[in-house]
Amino acid sequence: MKSISYRLLFISLLAISCQNQTTESSVSLFDGETFNGWEGDTLNTWRIEDGVIIGGNLNEMVPHNDFLCTTTTYDNFHLKLKIKLTGSEGFVNSGIQFRSERLKEPAHEMTGYQADWGENYWAGLYDESRRNVTLIAPDSTEVLTWIKPNDWNDYEIKAEGKRIRLYINGHQSVDYTEKDDSIPQSGLIGLQIHGGAKAEAAFKDVFITRL
Repeated sequence: MKSISYRLLFISLLAISCQNQTTESSVSLFDGETFNGWEGDTLNTWRIEDGVIIGGNLNEMVPHNDFLCTTTTYDNFHLKLKIKLTGSEGFVNSGIQFRSERLKEPAHEMTGYQADWGENYWAGLYDESRRNVTLIAPDSTEVLTWIKPNDWNDYEIKAEGKRIRLYINGHQSVDYTEKDDSIPQSGLIGLQIHGGAKAEAAFKDVFITRL
C-alpha cells in the first residue's frame, strides 16, 4: 500500500509541476539580434547594438514620440525587462506601452497604458494619447532611492484583469485597479523614446509570462 501511495504522490507532484511550467513559463520577446516579432521605424529611430534595442540619438533631437511595438497582443501577463535612459538636452523620457494600439494618425504614436520612465515620471503609470494623465505614481522622493539614473534598471509590469502593478529594481511603485469598463484590457506592448530631446532609450532581457 505504501508503494502505491508513493507512486500516486509522485504522479500528483509531477502533474502540478507540468501545469506550473505551462502556465508560468517565461518567453523572450527579443532574440538579441533581429526585430523579429516587432515593428516600427527600424531605419531611422530604432537599432540593435550588442544585443540591446536602442531608440533615439544622443547627438540629434528626436523629432517626435516613437514606438517599437510587438506584432502580438497580450492581455494578462508579467513582463520583465531592463531599461536604461540617457540624455542631456530636452525632455528626456521613455516608457513601456502595454494593452495599447497604434494610432492611425499620427502613425508613429500609440495609445494605452504606459509604464513611464524619466525625471518626474519615474515608474509611474501614464495613460498615453487617451486620458493623457498620470493615473498613479510612487512617492516622488522614495522612488529616487530605488532608481539608477543613466544605468540599467529592472522594470516589471504585472497586468492581471483590471489590476496593474509596476516594480522597479524589486520595489513596487504602482498598484492600480482600472475602474473604467470602456478601457481595453488587451493590446500591444511598445517601447518608447520620447520626442523633443537628445536622448537614447535602451532595452534588453525582455521576457514575458502569460498569466
